[in-house]
Amino acid sequence: MRDRHAAEARGRRGEDQAAWYLRLKGWTIVAQRVRTPAGEVDLIARRPGVVAFVEVKARATAAELDHAIDMARLTRVAAAAEVLAPVHAQPGDDVRIDVVLLAPGCLPHHIENAWIG
Repeated sequence: MRDRHAAEARGRRGEDQAAWYLRLKGWTIVAQRVRTPAGEVDLIARRPGVVAFVEVKARATAAELDHAIDMARLTRVAAAAEVLAPVHAQPGDDVRIDVVLLAPGCLPHHIENAWIG
């Protein structure tokens, strides 16, 4: 149980860091940790004409980032985004799935359009 709480705290810190990073890049964070029956989205970010459903992965080392995201996880995020898009996207908006990867000592890595489905 203790490990789960520690992992939860690390995940929240990573999401907070990713949110700040995206804000610095001009995004507005409209929601964080949104759960749906289809899955969870870590961040929902908006720029004019674009809504991004963002998966955040924080790892202890940069080497671990290579295996932090897989198609199964992106599929769950995409399913949750389908549920959430009608609420957060406006007519004409591009809707996409992005990923932000974080590791100590490294700049955040923002992968735009990580899901092509």
